[in-house]
Amino acid sequence: MGAAVRRQVQAVLLGLWLVACGASGTSSNAAGDPPPGQRTDGAFADFDFAGGTAFPPRARVRIGDVAVAPGAREVHVPVTLDRPTPNTVHARVLTRNGRLPGGAIEGRHFERLDGVVVFRPGDPLVQTVRVSLRGMPEGARFELHFPEGVDGAHVADPRGQIRAVEGAPPTVARTADFREPRRFAASGTPAYRLNPARARWSDGGGPEAFSTRLPHGRTQPGNAETGLYLDPDRHAAPRAPIAVEEGVLVLRSQELDRPIRHEGEMWRHGAAVLTGEKMPATHVAYGQYEWEAKMPDRRGAWPALWLLPTRGWPPEIDVYEGFGDSPDWNFARDISANLHGGADGKRRFTVPLRIDARRFYAISGMSDGYHRYAVDIAPDFITWFVDGTEVYQAVNPFAGVTWFPLMNVAVKHEGAFTGGSGAMRIRAFTVWRGAGQLGQ
Repeated sequence: MGAAVRRQVQAVLLGLWLVACGASGTSSNAAGDPPPGQRTDGAFADFDFAGGTAFPPRARVRIGDVAVAPGAREVHVPVTLDRPTPNTVHARVLTRNGRLPGGAIEGRHFERLDGVVVFRPGDPLVQTVRVSLRGMPEGARFELHFPEGVDGAHVADPRGQIRAVEGAPPTVARTADFREPRRFAASGTPAYRLNPARARWSDGGGPEAFSTRLPHGRTQPGNAETGLYLDPDRHAAPRAPIAVEEGVLVLRSQELDRPIRHEGEMWRHGAAVLTGEKMPATHVAYGQYEWEAKMPDRRGAWPALWLLPTRGWPPEIDVYEGFGDSPDWNFARDISANLHGGADGKRRFTVPLRIDARRFYAISGMSDGYHRYAVDIAPDFITWFVDGTEVYQAVNPFAGVTWFPLMNVAVKHEGAFTGGSGAMRIRAFTVWRGAGQLGQ
């Protein structure tokens, strides 16, 4: 589909979507980089996504240097993007003592700041971070820096210097016109609602049954997974890999008592998956998916809620992933999401999110209790939510793709697979189908 035709299709679909959601249209700016103080909505209207194989370049972010008058009580430090961002940018910012001689000292010359900066698509290119001062003498200096890198953008300059200079004008706060995170609101037509007590599954799946294997089979060696996706009726395991327990749908990863031979290989770990590939009621081109789930916390478990196209991979939308194979992954507070673009079995780009949700959104306890994980697929943007709060957004490069859902707990671990819980528990799953259902 050519860029011009794609834009026309998107415009029509977006209009239908906005009418269905009761929303108003988005504004569009002229070509070129907009002024820093203005929103950048519509910045990607002319981008050619090449059928889902291309994505706009990431923005580059920097912290600026600032001069402040000696004795000032506050400073507003600029954090700047070099271009409109096609996806949400998250950054932690932290003050740091200046180098001696002449270095300003935390608690004596400035108050410690450990804060966050978030740029969402459409936001202005510059926002400021306020740091309280206690009166810096002439020439004193300290830094504001990114202690952990930046999620969603490249780093052009990881630190900015704040320096006391006689005669420096007051700094100006730039916090207006930045969009607050959206709240999830169900819209469109309810197409499917999980009733765990009536859930059905089988090897191949069907119109009323989830499938217990991935579209290409029961293993995923390309991801270095060490678990075989089990079917309760086909494989012996210490505990049922898929079951309804106490009214909740359970997908369980586990260590096997006896290895299982599959396609010439011996598998010592069991994984679990349910897919809606053969369930048309769960298929959506534009609409919303929401799971209410409790995540595992076993080291080596890899839970995921995700979407694949009915026409073959890629693309892919990851609504949630938990990287239990990573030693620094914290199941209680970390969240991850992603887009995978490409064609003909080849991935061309990813647009990942991986953040501490407690720090940025005061959300935690993903492995301690049930939380809601949702994605809203609109013609212009894809937006992710946890517990009803927007945590990520990216421009939608996948025009006309019809999706089906997958939920699984993979295993990516060598040796004993024990400790904690290897089960993901799902007590609700709902699909809403919006307007403009290309591919339905």
